[in-house]
Amino acid sequence: MRLDKFLAVTTGLSRAQAKRELHHDQVRVNQAFERDTGRIVSQQDQIEWRDQLLSWPGPRYLMLHKPPGYECSHQPVAHPSVFSLIDLPRVDQLQVVGRLDQDTTGLLLLTDDGQWLHQLTSPKKKQGKTYLVSCAQPITEQQLAALRQGVLLHGEDQPTLPAQAHLLAADRLELCIHEGRYHQVKRMLAAVGNRVVALHRSAVSHLQLDAELGEGQWRWLTQAEVELKKTTPKGG
Repeated sequence: MRLDKFLAVTTGLSRAQAKRELHHDQVRVNQAFERDTGRIVSQQDQIEWRDQLLSWPGPRYLMLHKPPGYECSHQPVAHPSVFSLIDLPRVDQLQVVGRLDQDTTGLLLLTDDGQWLHQLTSPKKKQGKTYLVSCAQPITEQQLAALRQGVLLHGEDQPTLPAQAHLLAADRLELCIHEGRYHQVKRMLAAVGNRVVALHRSAVSHLQLDAELGEGQWRWLTQAEVELKKTTPKGG
């Protein structure tokens, strides 16, 4: 692809604006300033515009370690948006794969590939979402059994699908669900007589939160990570 076309596609600049940026030494290819508008570039090239690394056109797939105090919305109401943590062009075209509440931390996947998003969020696809849950009170065997069987949430007439629930400590458990109901984990614990005090998503489908990602950091998914497979539920 010609360099001026690449800039126009990835930054939103017009072709004329892209050429001006090149002529004013605002573009580097492989760390060297480039003025040739017709230079052919490929995915192997590292291209920067105004010190911002540009990604190759096409579907994008990201993993973000969501910190507390951020909303999963392009138009946040009371807290900053998670999208403010991502320094990329066309960030407004990215969507989150399963929102997290502002006080919930952990794995957040983002993409502009609508079909991939649907594959991960549709209940029919049965892709698991795994959470580490800290509760206000010790978790009883009766509560674990209820979560594993499925519970009726307040205001609904159909119980949740059976969850995989594993006790980690007296007041902590790992919970894997295959739905995406509103505030589902918090409501499930409330339905069995407990209360969530901290919630952290550790995995979506086969994708685990990268242990090297600090809160607020993100990285690209690898091609192998993008390839989806149905998760196999653990034994109760």
